[in-house]
Amino acid sequence: MPISGTPNRSELVDHLVRTRIAGDVATPRENNLSHYRKLANGDRNFWLGLELGDRWTDEQDVLAVMAERCGVNDDPEFRYGQDTIDPELTVDALDRMAARLRKSAAAKERVLFATGHPGGLLDVHRATAAALRAAGCEIVVIPDGLQTDEGYVFQFADVAVLEHGATLWHTHSGEPMRAILTGLEREGRPLPGLVVADHGWAGCAGQFGIDSMGYADCNDPALFLAESEGTVQVTIPLDDHVTSPRHYDPMTAYLLNAAGLA
Repeated sequence: MPISGTPNRSELVDHLVRTRIAGDVATPRENNLSHYRKLANGDRNFWLGLELGDRWTDEQDVLAVMAERCGVNDDPEFRYGQDTIDPELTVDALDRMAARLRKSAAAKERVLFATGHPGGLLDVHRATAAALRAAGCEIVVIPDGLQTDEGYVFQFADVAVLEHGATLWHTHSGEPMRAILTGLEREGRPLPGLVVADHGWAGCAGQFGIDSMGYADCNDPALFLAESEGTVQVTIPLDDHVTSPRHYDPMTAYLLNAAGLA
């Protein structure tokens, strides 16, 4: 069960490993390598709203970044079995995100939240949005009537999501974020100063030149590559859909406390 209250760093690391948010995660090595290869081969479904050009055409280069920033096994000969996320890297990234959230709160910035993984991360984003609103930030309200080829772009509990068939939809696409940002421009409204998201929502925002931070799994390398290039400010490595969304609560509590938003 999730630990109660706000954990310290060592308690959070233990919790992440116990709930498999980090440590020995469920994502198999062969799935990770397949995604790294597809990204390197130019499959834009794995670019997560970013424009990577021809900068990452060697899957071994992608693996090296993922080993450094996510904590997957760095041995290119390890091709089957269980892969890993380093929980210390997860907490390091949470600390970096907390520092940027603290800056947003001090400046009372306009902040946009979005998720392509509502089954796991919706409440993480919702709680962070509520904390920033309480600190005086404006949480961006997205334009009405937005849609993409996949479905409709709605806002639920302050978090932008994709809706399809009366269901919140899992998506890696950057098109929903593109629809929001171009919709804001069309209405003559200012763009957010910060986007906190995941998947293509975070990648597309960073590609637009907006400060962007996101959560990413070990089989979604694009945001880690973008962080290494400076297009995305912070990428937090974690398993983005574990057995219960409540397992993320201690992580959220740690983040908000570190940001001075608890």
